[in-house]
Parts: sequence; structure tokens; C-alpha cells
Amino acid sequence: MNNSSRRRGLVALGAALVLTATGCARPAAPAAGSDSAGVEFDKAIHDRLPADVKNKGALRFATDPSYAPMEAYAPDGRTIVGFDADLAAALGAVLGISVTMVQADFGTALDSAVAGKYDGVLSSMTDTAEREKKVDFINYFSAGTSIVVQRGNPKGITDLKDLCGQVVAVEHTTVQEDLLKRSQTGCGDSPIEVKSFKTNADALLELRTGRAAATLNDFPPATQLANDQRTRAYYQLASTVQYEPGLYGIAIPKSNALLRDALRDALDRLMRSGAYNDLLLRWGLSTGALQSSSINAGGSATG
Repeated sequence: MNNSSRRRGLVALGAALVLTATGCARPAAPAAGSDSAGVEFDKAIHDRLPADVKNKGALRFATDPSYAPMEAYAPDGRTIVGFDADLAAALGAVLGISVTMVQADFGTALDSAVAGKYDGVLSSMTDTAEREKKVDFINYFSAGTSIVVQRGNPKGITDLKDLCGQVVAVEHTTVQEDLLKRSQTGCGDSPIEVKSFKTNADALLELRTGRAAATLNDFPPATQLANDQRTRAYYQLASTVQYEPGLYGIAIPKSNALLRDALRDALDRLMRSGAYNDLLLRWGLSTGALQSSSINAGGSATG
């Protein structure tokens, strides 16, 4: 396929691509009202990709699809949808390659990427100084942590201090788990009983069934839980406070600076064109928009 043909095909797909977790990147029908304006193949950026990526014409990003609206399974139980999936597709359109989102364990995803199992991690992952010891982050979104409780808030939880003496469910190796550990210092003789789970879905089930008084989620998925018609009968926000806002990043092994830089250039292209803001608007995430990308900015802020 020549470059002009490829470009026409990529523009047609645009940011409305939805990627599957089966190792095969297949475009779905564009969502109603979707707009691929600004999502065009950029040969100059494509040519800066590592040779092996250009030869394969594909990237594989690890993700934990239990964090709607960022990444989650569609009703078919196998297609990964959400802002991160759409962003991956749009980045692929700019680069002229396919990008597949692959279901992975959040707790081990970074190590697996460093070991070469994946090209990177795109999974609502907060950029921290500790994580930067393993990977570089291309920062693309901002969010803080919210407290999620059962609908009706039977324990009367409104702040972190109210978690003292309570069971709190959380996904393992997240910044929320770290926040709970630091919050223990203010609990005295009534420590928080932290129960960690492999996925966020497991932690939410613990809350929904009353075995936990609360869970901590990033603000976007927490808001989704409180407002979505499928979940709002079970969950609500304890307050509108966002604790310790941080930057999400696409994690790329430090050994692959060429890929990191090409992806950042592609992200900048999406930001300048307006396609990035269009994707945020589609998923109701405009409050987390960044004006420009950065590399490892979250780690310097938290470290």
C-alpha cells in the first residue's frame, strides 16, 4: 500500500477505532457523532519510529480494562473501549500503524513491558517517581483520587479521616493503595483495614456486597460509577474532593527512547489538531485535559 492510500484509510478510521484484546486490531463502526478531523498519517513522525516497529507495523499496549470510562470491556466481553482505547487508535492513525490494547495484570504490567512482552502500558497509570525507575511516561491526562461508598453512604464517610477503623478495598499496586498507607498515620489506634485486589472490579464487588465501607478510585471512574445508570444504584461519591491530583502517562521502557519520542510527537499532533479534546469530550473527561504533553512530569511533581 502506498503512503497516499494508507493516509486515506487512516483518516477514514480516525479516532473512532475500537481495539480488541485478542491480538487483532479491528476497526469498529464509528460512534454516533464521532469526528476523525485532525487524525491523519504523519510520515515524518512515522519515519522516526524504531525500525522494528515500522517493520511490524504494530504496537501492543498492556491495559487493565476495569476502569471505565478510561478502559473497560464492551458488552461483548472482549472488545476494549474507552478514552485510552480511542487515544491508542488515534496515535496509531498518526503513526501509520495498528495499536492493540491487550488485557494485562495492572500490578505486573510495567515489569512485563520492560521484559518485552508489551511495547508499553496504557492503563490510567499515574506517573510517579517510583514507577519512573522502570519506565518513561508520556503524560496525557490529569486526575486525582476520590472516595467511593455504597449508595446512601451508610458509614457516613466524607473524608479520608473517616476511613480510620473501616475496611477499604483497593486495587493492588495503585497510587490509591499508597495513599491509604500514608493516611494510616492519622488513625492512631483505629487503623484502616486495607484489602487489596488484583483488579478494580474485584475491589468494587467488595464494596457493593458490603464487605468494605469504601474504595478509592481516580475521579473519572469514580464519577462514572456514581452517575452511570448501570451502577449508580450501588455507588456514590463520598465528596467531590480529588486527593493528590497527578498525571497519567503512557509507560514506555527506558530502552526505547525512539518509540517514546515518536508517541509524544503523535500526541502533540493530536493536541494541536483538536482531536485530543474531541476524544475527551466524547468520554466526558474534559476536566482532565492537558494543554501540552510532557515526559516524566508526574514523577518530578510527586517525588
